[in-house]
This record gives sequence, C-alpha cells and structure tokens, in this order.
Amino acid sequence: MIEEALRALPSIDQLLREEALNPFIESAGRDNVRDRLREVLGELRAEIRQNRGPVTRPGIDEIVVRLGRRFNTRDRLRTQRVINAAGVVLHTNLGRAPLSPAALEAIREVAGSYCNLEYELESGQRGKRGSGLESMLRDLVGAGHAAFVNNCAAAVLLTLNSLAEGGEVIISRGELVEIGGSFRIPDVITKSGARLREVGTTNRTHLHDYEQAINDQTRVILRAHPSNYRIVGFTQKPTLSELSGLARAHQLPFFEDLGSGCLIDLSGIGLQDEPTVAASIAAGVSVVAFSGDKLLGGPQCGIILGEADLIKKIKSNPLMRALRVDKLTYAALEATIGSYLRGEAQREIPSLAALHATREEIATRAIAFLERSDPLPGSIRLELIDGSSVVGGGSAPETELPSRLIAVNSATLAPQQIEERLRNHSTPIIARIVNDRLTIDLRTVSPTEEQTIIEALRLL
Repeated sequence: MIEEALRALPSIDQLLREEALNPFIESAGRDNVRDRLREVLGELRAEIRQNRGPVTRPGIDEIVVRLGRRFNTRDRLRTQRVINAAGVVLHTNLGRAPLSPAALEAIREVAGSYCNLEYELESGQRGKRGSGLESMLRDLVGAGHAAFVNNCAAAVLLTLNSLAEGGEVIISRGELVEIGGSFRIPDVITKSGARLREVGTTNRTHLHDYEQAINDQTRVILRAHPSNYRIVGFTQKPTLSELSGLARAHQLPFFEDLGSGCLIDLSGIGLQDEPTVAASIAAGVSVVAFSGDKLLGGPQCGIILGEADLIKKIKSNPLMRALRVDKLTYAALEATIGSYLRGEAQREIPSLAALHATREEIATRAIAFLERSDPLPGSIRLELIDGSSVVGGGSAPETELPSRLIAVNSATLAPQQIEERLRNHSTPIIARIVNDRLTIDLRTVSPTEEQTIIEALRLL
C-alpha cells in the first residue's frame, strides 16, 4: 500500500504542466518552482513512509498549498518594510534609524548612475573617497580628518589594530562592557593584536591608575562609552581633558569609542549622559569613533575622526579596504550631515524628530487617529493611556520619553493574538504589549503610515 502511494505521486514534469502552478512560475521562475516541488514531494514521501500522510495520490490542491507555504516563508524572511509602532526609536532589530528624505534622494541619485566616488572633478584625476564628507565634518565638529568603515565595531577594531598592535591598551575596568551581538571590548582589543591592561575598579578609576600603568609597551589610552550599561552611585572616573592631558604628556594617542554618535546636545529631552562628538574633540581626544545609524540618524557605518597623522595611519592599514563603505553610504551620510550643517537635523532626520516629539504632540496625533479609525468592527476598542517610549540602539538605557499610547482592547482576542495578527499584516506592524495590553506608540510611526495601521485594525 505504501509503495503504491509512493508510485502514485506525480512527477515534477507533470506538476509543472499544471495550470494551478502558473502563478508561482510567473513570479518565481520555473527553475525555482521545480526546486521547491522537489522539497514538497520529498516531504510527502517521508510522510507516506511514516504512515503520517495520505496513502493515495495527494490532490493538486494539497501540493499547491504546500508549495505556497514555502514561498510565503521565503517572502516573510526577506528584508522588507515594517511599521515600527513599538515606540523604540532606534530599534536595532528593525534597522535602527530610518533615513531622511534627503538621504534617500542622495542614494537614488548615485545608485542609478555613475558618481565621483574616487574621481576629482577639478583636476580630472583619481581622487580620495570621502574628501567632501571630511570637509563637512570639519565644519560641524572641528575634526577635518576622517575614515569611514561599515560600523562602529569595525571602527574600534581598525583603530586599535592600526595604533596598538603588539602593544598595550589601557582601559578602565568599568568600561570592559559587552553590547548587543556579543561585542565585547576585551575581545576586540585582543583581536586587534593588542594586549589589554585593565586599571582601576568596576566603579572607581582615578587618573593616577592610568598613569601608573603606562610603560614602554603602552600604545593607546582607551575610553569606551558604556552604551546600554550604567554604573551609578559611588563612582569616579577622570574627565576627558584629564585623560587627554595625560596622553599628551606621554606622547600617546587617546582614543574614545563614543558609540552612539551624538552630534547635538540632547540633554533637553532627558539624555543627560550622552557626550557629543564636538565636545570630545574640544577636550583633546586624539581619535574618536562612533556609529552613523544611532543618535546621528544616518546610514549604518563607523566614523573615525582624529588627528591627521593617526587617521593617515588608520587609512594605510590593509584592513581599511576590507572594511570601507560604498558610494551609497557616502551619499546618505553626506546628506544627513548636511541637515546638521543647515541647522535642520531635528526637523529633517526622522529619528531626531521622533526623539524630540513631546507628549502633547503625540497625544494630538493619537486623538486624531482614534477619530479616523472609528468605528472598528467587532469588539475592538481603542483608548488613550499614559506610557513612555525609549531611545533604543544601546543609547540612554535609563531614559524614558513620556508618551500617550493607543491601547487596543478586545473582548475576544488576547493581546498576544492582536500582536500576531498585526505582525502578519501585509505590511507588518510591530507593536508592544504593556501591562497585558497591546499598545501602539505613534512616536515611531510616520503620519503616512497611520492609515495602514487603521486598515489592519479593521481586519482583526
């Protein structure tokens, strides 16, 4: 009986001639459909042998359903647009900072044509990548020498390998942190070819701790931003100016891993301990590294700024070619920095606009959202509740941004069911469950996305 059922399975050639498979062939291609059919038939054979499936020839409808599941799964896994209604501004899992319209337009312009990536228009000779961007950063933060790599982790690794390979890197024990993705400062120092020299204690490190650790093997003094980790209470650490003075006195580079890349003062919205890049440069830091897609609000990249001789050494490292960014990143970053230079960053860059949105502004949008969505079908009911948003991206872990949330209530659906249905909408909507209630935070939703959410709610 099992052998008969196996022989009754249609061949791939037969199936490819079935009219019901034409939509798959048109959208995915004949070869792709053929490969997925092999998987489906293999699955059916295994079920028949285990006596878990049909013992007669399965209908074409069943094969089409199984084939459809495979393509649907692949489509759900591909990189695609989602709506961030969770209120996490720099949501790492959702791609962190969305780009500004100016950055998107810059990408479109250079992506669809040739560009002067390594070509000097004035002389007609080969040029250097990022020359224009270096000039922009000189005007913005006071450091005119820079290197650009694919993320901040690469920036830290490249800088330490360039400046400290074979020697020692001095760092406070309180800064030996691990951030998302198992990025550990001690491991990066070791991978760079340098040796770690810990000083001080977890909560208190003094200037004399650094000074006593300096020897003929010392190559770099490192200050690392704690990112999503904080030490509070009985604490002590030297100022940037004190450390830069110590480094200069011993003719050593002072390198700061700034992490989030804050370019403007954000203390007004509660981010009290996020140092700005310009402040670090002014304090005498030799080299700073930071991310482009966190508080800066641009594309993913790592930016290294510093003194001319040190940046030259970093750019000469063979790893630079492996880690450098492409023309699309340069275009998007130049457009983003341009917003800062024009004084329009808070208005033009989506993540900065979201961070600066007040509770009252979000409440006004939320009330209008409720009015437009009324009525909703079934037992779905919306109400405004007090809540908070977070910065995300490993930035300001203790800072909460006051907000007004839209709570989605239902007498028939649990919050987890509502969350799942929104997440599986044609345009996935990522919401958050707070105190056993599904909530939508408009801080991270653009006005153009609100109607999509309303339509999804009407389908619950």
